[in-house]
Amino acid sequence: MTIDTSALGFGVGEHAVYAANPWQSRGRLFAEGSSPTRSDFQRDRDRIVHTTAFRRLKHKTQVFIAADGDHYRTRLTHTIEVAQVARALARALKLDEDLAEGVALVHDFGHTPFGHTGEDALHAVLEPYGGFDHNAQSLRIVTKLERRYAEFDGLNLTWESLEGLVKHNGPLVGPDGQGTRGPVPQPILDYCAIHDLELENHASLEAQVAAIADDIAYNTHDIDDGLRSGYLTFQMLEEVPFLDKLMQEVRDLYPSLEASRFTHEIMRRQITRMVEDVIGVAQTRLRQHRPESADDVRKAGLTFASFSDELAVTDKQIKKLLFTHIYRHPDIMRIRAGAAQIVTDLYHAFMIEPREMQSHYWYDTIQTMPEHVKARHVGDYLAGMTDTYAIAAHRRLFDHTPDLR
Repeated sequence: MTIDTSALGFGVGEHAVYAANPWQSRGRLFAEGSSPTRSDFQRDRDRIVHTTAFRRLKHKTQVFIAADGDHYRTRLTHTIEVAQVARALARALKLDEDLAEGVALVHDFGHTPFGHTGEDALHAVLEPYGGFDHNAQSLRIVTKLERRYAEFDGLNLTWESLEGLVKHNGPLVGPDGQGTRGPVPQPILDYCAIHDLELENHASLEAQVAAIADDIAYNTHDIDDGLRSGYLTFQMLEEVPFLDKLMQEVRDLYPSLEASRFTHEIMRRQITRMVEDVIGVAQTRLRQHRPESADDVRKAGLTFASFSDELAVTDKQIKKLLFTHIYRHPDIMRIRAGAAQIVTDLYHAFMIEPREMQSHYWYDTIQTMPEHVKARHVGDYLAGMTDTYAIAAHRRLFDHTPDLR
C-alpha cells in the first residue's frame, strides 16, 4: 500500500478537518467546567489511567496465565502496546492522539480474569439474566462502577470517548434496527437511553485506529509470546507467506542472528508493515470520500482505518496460526478448563452466600435484591477480579483449586 508521505502528520500540531475536535466535544453526561491546562480528551485519558480498573489489568491474562512467566504479556502490557500503535496511527493521520490513546487504554477494562475463557464462563452463568459482554462491561465500569468522584458514579467521560469505547469495532445497529453482531447488550441500550451514542453510525477515526491497533498488537505479540513459550516455532511461521517473507528478509541481512534477536527483528517489521498498510488504506479512503468533519467520518458508512485486501488475508492467516498452535493447544485447553471452573464455582458460591464477597460496598443489601439484579452484581464483582485474586478466593472457599500451570 502506497503512503503519501507529504500528508503525514509527524511533527505537525494541527488536526485534520476530519479529526475529532477536543474543543468542540459533545460534552459529558454531567456538565463540568473546562480545564485551563488540558483538553477534554486529555482529561479523559488521564482519568482512565488513574482508575482501579486500569491497575487491575496488570494481573489479568492476555494469553498465558501470569504465573507462567514474568515476560509474557498481561492485559495491561497489551493495552499499553495498543495505545502506542494507536498514537502512531493518529499522529500520521493528523487525528487527536489523546482521544485515540484514551480509547485504546480503556478498550479492555471489561475483561474478566483469565481472558476470553473467563468471559465465556461468566457469560454462560449469566445467560438467564442477559449474559456477559466485555465491551458492555467496560461501559458499566466507566459510567457506573468506578466510584471516585463526589458528584457522579463512573468517570463522566466525554461523548466521544464513550462512543469510541462502545463502537470502535463498528456500528452496533444496522439499517434494519437489528444488532449487527447479535442483540445489543442491555447495559449499552440502557446507557444510550439517557446519553445516545448513535449506535447506528461508525465511531470517529480516532476510535477506528484504536481498534485496528488492537489487531496489530495482539497479532504480533501473541506470536512473540508463542515463540517464547515453545508453542510456536519459526518453522510454523512459514505457514503464513507474509511471516515467511519477513523471516527470509531478516536471515538475508543477519545470517547468524541469535533466536531472541531474530524474533524481535521479525516482530518490529511486522508491526511496521501493518501500520504502514493501515495508513495507506486510510489515506486512500479519505481522498475518495473527502470527509469535512468527524461527523462525516461517522456517517460515511465505512471503516476508514483497516487493512488492505492483501493484509486482511494475512490477518486471517495469522489468526488461524495462533488458534491452531496456541489458543487450541491441549495444554492451553486444559488450563482454560480449570480457569472456567474457578469462575463458575465462584459465581455459584457468591450467589448462595453474597457475604463471601468480602468488603464489597453493597453486599449487606444484596439479599433483598431481585435475582437478576443480584446476579449482575455478582457478575460485576467477578469481572473485576484479577487472575491472582480469583485463584486466592477459590482456594479460600473450596478444598481443591485447579492447577493453572
